[in-house]
Amino acid sequence: MRVLIVDDQAPFRDAARAVVERASGFDLIAEAVSGEDAVNAVDTAGPDLVLMDINMGGISGIEAATQISAAHPEVTIFLLSTYNREDLPPDVAECGAAAYLNKEEFGGRLLKKTWEAGGQAGWRVRVH
Repeated sequence: MRVLIVDDQAPFRDAARAVVERASGFDLIAEAVSGEDAVNAVDTAGPDLVLMDINMGGISGIEAATQISAAHPEVTIFLLSTYNREDLPPDVAECGAAAYLNKEEFGGRLLKKTWEAGGQAGWRVRVH
């Protein structure tokens, strides 16, 4: 699984990188620091999975997910943030992301569990 990490905060990119590098079957291929960079990185790097923050400068992760999903429907996107699920922005369900993962709970087991539970199948995965 080729993974792109997208977050404007270096500490979380570092943490996500460590998770991906330790999770068997997942291979980090690129990182991006903004939604705009994410869209470009998907075009050039060709990931299977994008792990993307919701709140970033420039376009949000939700807008970037919408653009990526429209241009590359084969790419799976997991949005990450610190929101409680009930506090997610209303447009999150229509952006094409397959799942939402809370950053505070993000780890290798959750990544694998979400992927195996059908993260590719659309916004039905109910993992926190």
